[in-house]
Amino acid sequence: MRPQTLADFAGQQHFLGPDQLLTRMLDADRLTSVLFWGPPGTGKTALSGIIARHTGCHFVQANAALVGVKDIRQILQDARRRIETGGGSTILFLDEIHRFARNQQDVLLADVEAGMITLIGATTENPFFSVNSALISRSTMFQFEALGDEEIRGILKRAVSHERGFGALDLRIEEEAVDHWIRICDGDARRALNAMEVAVCSQVESSNPAATTIVIDLETAEQSIQAKALRYDRDGDGHYDHASALIKSIRGSDADAAVYWLARMLSSGEDPRFICRRLAILASEDIGLASPQALQMAAAAWTITERVGMPECQLTLSELVIYLSTCPKSNASAQAIWSAMADVREGKTIPVPRSLRDSHYKGAGDLGHGSGYRNPHSDPDAHLQEYLGVDRTYYEPTTAGFEAEIGQRMPRELPDKEPSDD
Repeated sequence: MRPQTLADFAGQQHFLGPDQLLTRMLDADRLTSVLFWGPPGTGKTALSGIIARHTGCHFVQANAALVGVKDIRQILQDARRRIETGGGSTILFLDEIHRFARNQQDVLLADVEAGMITLIGATTENPFFSVNSALISRSTMFQFEALGDEEIRGILKRAVSHERGFGALDLRIEEEAVDHWIRICDGDARRALNAMEVAVCSQVESSNPAATTIVIDLETAEQSIQAKALRYDRDGDGHYDHASALIKSIRGSDADAAVYWLARMLSSGEDPRFICRRLAILASEDIGLASPQALQMAAAAWTITERVGMPECQLTLSELVIYLSTCPKSNASAQAIWSAMADVREGKTIPVPRSLRDSHYKGAGDLGHGSGYRNPHSDPDAHLQEYLGVDRTYYEPTTAGFEAEIGQRMPRELPDKEPSDD
């Protein structure tokens, strides 16, 4: 059921729809080397074949896990010879390009840049982590998304009636069965089609397949497909994407989303200590003094997680992400240190005012160190002194949560200074 034409291809309308980038490149016959990046079963291999047929190019397909540098050199040599003899251009589809070592990828660079071969590299991993940056710079990247429910439904219904599918059979599939495949396949058309094939073929009489009316109900559909293993690479972009989703959900005060992303991470085998670390940072960065207890909660959850481990620590982490999600938010204290650090890095260093310098050694008084210092414990107005020496504000409290009270404690106006003898 692999699509043969662009009209048959389902999904990826963000670059294959009318007037979208890849469509324009194909219509103008200006295809460059491209990288297809996305989850399994979304059409990367199928689209490469369609492109080869659409352009009329010679098509070579290889898997990076199985092909070596010698094979690639031979493919490149054949492509150059084909151009020299008027045989046309070559498209090399290299599946799982992330499995190619960086030095192996380097073999492709010169011929890709010279246009001797058009490379279509496909990967389920983030190319920015796994593909040579020089190869990325010479290619146009297209990110594939998991197929939507209706796109999967259309693919399944087409398989029922198409001559390359089950069109020769007397087949009836109940909607509940289709809905189940759609839900479990998680946007992967290959899994959905495999499930349909298992369900149908397990009920077909081998002696006379067309003689039997085949009905696929929900129970049969459930037996035909296993729950999909969660895709989660603890060293790749899935790791960082899920962590980002968790943090942004908490920052946006969506407790339900935060608990879901927490569950995804824990179910996929994420180290709960990594989650604790990120939540402790969030408590300071995104909540701060709007709710000072947040940092205490994060510290307590980290300690408990270290002591009890999984699966029990999921209860503690759930409690923490819900609490953090519902806290008032402020990054004022984070902005304060970031601004101060930027001033220090950029050379805006300020000398310590003489009144604040250490005066606890012999000769300090002769240098004027400590002169004019007023102790707040003995002078009620002493806390209104200048302790920085320049007019610079780093911490601007918000009105969120406890920070509103902090703002009331921070008078910004200093009393008029008395004339100086200097």
